[in-house]
Amino acid sequence: MRYTDDLIEEVRTRNDIVDIIGESVHLVRSGNSYKGLCPFHNEKTPSFHVNRDKQVYYCFGCHAGGTVFTFLREYSNMSFGEAMEYLADRAGISLPKEEYTKEQKEKSDKKTRLLAASKKAAGYFHYILKTGEGERGLAYLRKRGLADETIRKFGLGYSGRGGDSLYRYLKSKGFDDPLLAESGLFRVDEKNGFSDLFWNRVMFPIPDARGRVIAFGGRVMGDGKPKYLNSPETFIFNKRRNLFGLNLARSTRRPYLILCEGYMDVISLHSAGFDCAVASLGTALTEQQASLMRRFKEDVLLIYDSDSAGRAATLRAIPILEAAGIAARVVNLKPYKDPDEFLQAMGPEAMEERLNRARDAFLFTVDENEKQFDGSDPRTKTRFQHRTAELLAAVPDELLRNNYLETVAREKGIPLEALRKLVNRSLMNGTPAESIRPVKSGRPRNAGESGQQKTEKLMLSYLASYFPEAYEETRNMISPEDFTDELLKKVAEGLYAQMAKGKISEAALIGISDDLEVQSRIAGIFHSRIPVANGAELDRAFTDTAARMLEAGQARAEPLDREGIQRMLERKKLLDRFRSGKEVLHLPWKETEE
Repeated sequence: MRYTDDLIEEVRTRNDIVDIIGESVHLVRSGNSYKGLCPFHNEKTPSFHVNRDKQVYYCFGCHAGGTVFTFLREYSNMSFGEAMEYLADRAGISLPKEEYTKEQKEKSDKKTRLLAASKKAAGYFHYILKTGEGERGLAYLRKRGLADETIRKFGLGYSGRGGDSLYRYLKSKGFDDPLLAESGLFRVDEKNGFSDLFWNRVMFPIPDARGRVIAFGGRVMGDGKPKYLNSPETFIFNKRRNLFGLNLARSTRRPYLILCEGYMDVISLHSAGFDCAVASLGTALTEQQASLMRRFKEDVLLIYDSDSAGRAATLRAIPILEAAGIAARVVNLKPYKDPDEFLQAMGPEAMEERLNRARDAFLFTVDENEKQFDGSDPRTKTRFQHRTAELLAAVPDELLRNNYLETVAREKGIPLEALRKLVNRSLMNGTPAESIRPVKSGRPRNAGESGQQKTEKLMLSYLASYFPEAYEETRNMISPEDFTDELLKKVAEGLYAQMAKGKISEAALIGISDDLEVQSRIAGIFHSRIPVANGAELDRAFTDTAARMLEAGQARAEPLDREGIQRMLERKKLLDRFRSGKEVLHLPWKETEE
């Protein structure tokens, strides 16, 4: 749905950013703004600022910044549309309904009804668990150490002894046979009609990333087969595009997601305080699932089973994660098989320690390759070293490759220069090894920023922070045309248009881009720190910034007419007066708190 700029602005202004962020971050008033520990990186000293007057936030530590929309998208991992709906509902604003074609409306209605049926089914299973019929399932969950709160949080249930009890329940709630036949909850044949797909199983509702139940997994009680049964794919469920637990993990404050194999692993990790765990759905990790995780985090810790099958699955998952731009690490749980077993035996503190010691995915791959070769035999040892060189040569980032090369040489006892020669030979000949891609890490800021870009950012910060004085002092000498950086020029055009009308909205300027990184960059423009101790230093710094802007403009100017030549001469005179100290621009000195 495409909303008008006026409607977006109305929704933004009707929601106080301090109230919204304050629901997730403990904020303390500090001067004209509020301060707290940044939710986007680990810190002990607060560097995260929220300004109620400007309706923006900015962290001087990691440089995250933006508006209330930016915060909900980054912290709560909402899409813009989800943030718009949430904020509009909070402010009591009605959003326009999207107009559908007949086909689109039919699909939308079908999806709505299927989601409603799945939600009712989840409630039914949860209810049965708490009755006498569900005693066996509840005993199993208790034996696995799950508390009532965990059972409620994940909506766990029990599917009963068989027959068509769920079918009859959903029919009583008004769902018709054609819809139920597509729900994935029943077996349907001409002779017997509808029968429940799940029976005598502990039920695990599978929500999508927004928390809507789209499918189920069932663990049989006793020796029945299969041990785990999952819903078939339906109109609302594609197992390759969803992850169990992501609806909860998407809001974690941890800087990573934990990827494990099964429902109980995810539930055990969450109940132990590791609220970042997710699992693939009865299938090997897919590219779509990796891309889904990349929307929320750039780092993933792999905790698959520690047996040979789990290690093989880990090796298959690593290149998929790397291809999605995710930095992967592998957690060693030995001698225990899986996270649930480990937590039962060792507890959360020991798990935290194992997470902190997670092995880099590339180094884990080298370790696993080493197990295929007999290190005591000179020939097989040499083959391992050649294979390692091929793996290293497949790393495209030269700096990362060299860092891995030094680490592998040290850990595996391979002469560094000999290994380097093998890698270089592989690079020249090409390598069959799978590529280990470089991964973005952290929030890149100001990489390669030129002196002119810094000057232009500083000028925009002066204009916004000291309006109207800075504008009045420079309006006849500096304009948006003097900004050379494409983004800074776009911000300058918006800012000058606002200043001409006599009112500045930094939040509105941040909203000129939908890209979260760009929004943070724009927020950073208005939070450039000016290291001055008094009014005289502020005036001198402001004058120097204006002079650098003029000087850069002079260097670029190519006057083609008399008016252009006259303008150059006037600027030159003004520059001479600035340099000699005969003219100084003035700003109102005000104490500021960071």
